[in-house]
Amino acid sequence: MPRIKKGKRGSNKLGRNGVKGESAASDDELASDVLSHYSSASESASVVDEATGGGGEPVDEQTAQEETEDKLKQCIDNLMDKSAKTRRAALDSLGGAFSSKLLYDFLIERRLTVSDCLERSLRKGGGEEQAAAATVCAQLCVQLGGGDEGEEGFKILRPVLSAIMIDGCASVAARQSCARALGMCCYISAAEDGEDLVKSMSHLESVFTMSYPNREGTLPTPNAGAPGLHSAALHAWALLVTLCPASRITVLLDLHLPKLQACLESSDVNYRIAVGETIALLVELGRDIDREFEFEDSDTLCECLKGLATDGNKHRAKNDRRKQRSIFREVLHYIENEDFSEEKIRFGVEGIYIDSWMRRRVYDAFKEVLESGVRHHLQFNPLLRDIFGLGPPLILDSSVKSSKISRFEKHLFNSAAFKARTKLRNKVRDKRADVM
Repeated sequence: MPRIKKGKRGSNKLGRNGVKGESAASDDELASDVLSHYSSASESASVVDEATGGGGEPVDEQTAQEETEDKLKQCIDNLMDKSAKTRRAALDSLGGAFSSKLLYDFLIERRLTVSDCLERSLRKGGGEEQAAAATVCAQLCVQLGGGDEGEEGFKILRPVLSAIMIDGCASVAARQSCARALGMCCYISAAEDGEDLVKSMSHLESVFTMSYPNREGTLPTPNAGAPGLHSAALHAWALLVTLCPASRITVLLDLHLPKLQACLESSDVNYRIAVGETIALLVELGRDIDREFEFEDSDTLCECLKGLATDGNKHRAKNDRRKQRSIFREVLHYIENEDFSEEKIRFGVEGIYIDSWMRRRVYDAFKEVLESGVRHHLQFNPLLRDIFGLGPPLILDSSVKSSKISRFEKHLFNSAAFKARTKLRNKVRDKRADVM
């Protein structure tokens, strides 16, 4: 799996389109100029900024750090408590801390202990404890990054996450949480040989393909909670598809697009939306490989999408109809005209543009795991900053904080970084082709 360097916390996951040397070089130069205006070599200021709480009032950083670490140590100890209530409270506390803070230095010495405790909760805990533990597994991978440490933890946790997800007797909430965690952990920490990726995708497929039509073309009647589980597994699988080499993506398009089109008739609005977004992502990846790519039954697909984009069925809840129409208008516009509704995510003085279905899937995956803490991680976590092409955390003085980066400058920087990552990514895909 592509990374800046083994053992480091970068990952370089995002990026697909090919690039010609001359234009890429000029974009890279401009992007470098833009970034250099807003950053410096040292990272110490970002730590100080966190310690002051952003309000300018100095605090005793060492004391605050020690208090935080003492609380975290107690939470880790409580993960081994006999009381399920105590273990669950510890998982909730760790999840909140992992979401809102960067704890790499603290966790690097305790990663195996935490991984072992999470594995124990997954194997022996009840449904709620398993669901919470799976979420913390994903957050732990985000904290450790894409180096050897994260890969080491994933080797421990992947088998149990997969086992619970495919276990029909496990609680639906636990299976759903394990599906999300499996996708995120594999995206960040899978080994470079591709074995983890292949196994994880296979297990995810075994879950969401249960929603596919039978031989007679009829969709199965879903059990209680099944659409939510299928949605989580499909979204996690779609995240991992973005890591596949072109040869494998071509196979997946032929295999899954027709079945997914049939699933647009699902009775569950959230699963219909997950299917629509996945179809758009797969078509986008197909067009990245071959500009002339076109889905074999595109006319029928577009008619179905038009129906969902204008659905006025009074039997559906008003909010469900509104949400469905909005998403499927975007999907339809992309399938027909390659139009994408660009979205800007702001954090501090920075921002990223979500300008493709792939970027949206990756951002949404991190948002599902980190919730409200995703913006903090975009500002300070080297893993997310690497994935989204943001470079090292910005070090801003008061004069720079009051200035503005033009939308055009940011767009050029994002574009140049996106292209640079693609070059590395394509090399890795070529190496993986045989494995896949």
